[in-house]
Amino acid sequence: MRKTTKVALVLVPVLLLGVPLLTVGVTSTVNAVATATEAERIVPYGQLVPVGEHRMNVVVQGDHDRTIVLLPGLGTGAPGRDFAPLIDELDDTFRVIAVEPLGTGLSDQTDVPRTAENITREVHEALQYLGVDRYILAGHSISGIYALTYTAAYRDEVDAFVGIDSSVPDQPGSTEALPTDAVATMNALGITRVLQAIGPDPYAGADFDDSAKEQMRILTTRNSTASTMLDEMDRTAANFAEVSAQVFAPDLPVLLFVRADDPDVEDWVGLHERQAASVQNGEVVLVSGSHYLHHTAAAEISAETTRFVDSLGG
Repeated sequence: MRKTTKVALVLVPVLLLGVPLLTVGVTSTVNAVATATEAERIVPYGQLVPVGEHRMNVVVQGDHDRTIVLLPGLGTGAPGRDFAPLIDELDDTFRVIAVEPLGTGLSDQTDVPRTAENITREVHEALQYLGVDRYILAGHSISGIYALTYTAAYRDEVDAFVGIDSSVPDQPGSTEALPTDAVATMNALGITRVLQAIGPDPYAGADFDDSAKEQMRILTTRNSTASTMLDEMDRTAANFAEVSAQVFAPDLPVLLFVRADDPDVEDWVGLHERQAASVQNGEVVLVSGSHYLHHTAAAEISAETTRFVDSLGG
């Protein structure tokens, strides 16, 4: 989760002090009714695959020999839809599989602890069910941390890692606990819904139509404060700590798309340059935009990824 999001959550108690109790009562009632109504408006997409006792949703697009697997950042309510601009660019060259980890998108909720080990094992199980055993792994944000655990466990399957403004071990702020109690309170009182209504469009400048935006809003409201995602948020600092000082295998090709001017994390570009330098074939591509580079720079990411993978041969 980005620094700006954490600051907003810390402000929740202050915001609540300024909201009359009667208003809070009204918003919580409206939120409960709206949540129930919105569940009926969710449009299915992707396909559900069995993962243990649960079902995980995946979006598969493109018919090519090479496969790229996309993993989302923390708090992404509907990864299969969130990645749509990038999927539409990549599917000219790759078979693209956007995975919705348990607790996101249309996947089931779970009470299995959201450790990096469990999350990566579940993703791998889904890919095994699909018969996918060679692929490029690509991850946004926190998935850069999970990718270290994933590639250590399944190195023989992963041809390369592509990071999309991906998190790195020991980055500033990674040991800070996230205020998940505040998140849950915001949702229960309907404050999250109010802030979504009055706040700026989080998808401004991205290639999403109004229907897609509405679907993502519904799924984000449903999933972002459910127990599964709150547990993952609670474990974020521990998941970072598990890979402290860890690097990718030296022979794993690594391509990192990095926000060129990040005001939230000190030395953001330098952290990625050092990560790329830790492997034999590592590159950093600086991209202008927000943390969600795949929303507005999908064509550039696709072209550079294709170039990089082509250079690997095989």
